[in-house]
Amino acid sequence: MSEIIDYYSKFDEWGRLDREPLEYKVNMHFIRQNMPKSGKVLDNGAGPGKYAMELAKLGYRMTLTDLTPRLVEIAQAKADELELSPQFDRFLVRDARLLEGIPTEHFDAALMMGPLYHLQDEASRIQAVQELRRVTKTGGVVFVAVRSRIRKLLTALMFPEQWKPLHTMEAIMEFKETGTFNHADQGRFTGAYFFPLAEIEPFFESHGFETIELISSSGIGAGLTPAQWDYWRSRGEEERVLRLIYESASDPSILGFGSHLLYIGRKMQ
Repeated sequence: MSEIIDYYSKFDEWGRLDREPLEYKVNMHFIRQNMPKSGKVLDNGAGPGKYAMELAKLGYRMTLTDLTPRLVEIAQAKADELELSPQFDRFLVRDARLLEGIPTEHFDAALMMGPLYHLQDEASRIQAVQELRRVTKTGGVVFVAVRSRIRKLLTALMFPEQWKPLHTMEAIMEFKETGTFNHADQGRFTGAYFFPLAEIEPFFESHGFETIELISSSGIGAGLTPAQWDYWRSRGEEERVLRLIYESASDPSILGFGSHLLYIGRKMQ
């Protein structure tokens, strides 16, 4: 966990979502669509709290947790800056696998938009999902981000020198079997886990969730360049493009090629 804390203490996660706005827009579209009309919401592994701030603006009572103390401090400062602090019940430094001090069946909905990327052993992933289930009310909705293994394979084939040790076919074939990745270059993206597409829904369903939807957080818009977005904006049609991306986000033909996927599920009895 110390590697993850070191990485995110230096990384600008709020800025990443500003630089890659499509992921945030698509995720927020589906979060709004599936949220209860009101209630208590947990943003677990929230980073600097970009999603939490938006939900606070919508009137939800928020609790924010993250493993990295600096990010929790940034989130608190953001809430003050945006005059949203009254909507937050707590800002907590917590490991997603052990949400100490948070009551069982407490939240009407819960987000976990990052922790599963970094939990490379199955026991840890199960622990995190079980903790998310514990603190969510029966019938409550969860939103969990995961990474696609097939997309990572494509990325490694396209840019092998950027994603060492996935710059040899031997390493790529090993990754295909395990889904675990540790960057060879010091200071780059931390150790991560990538799911096979076919295992995502069964994983959550085996731990007490009913699947509502699995979507690509970029959909068919993944390859659009800034210049291409400028073209659609110049025509006044950006919103129509976004609607098309939302409508096709769960299309099975594109799910595996999404860099980030969003699992939406409901806690069963």
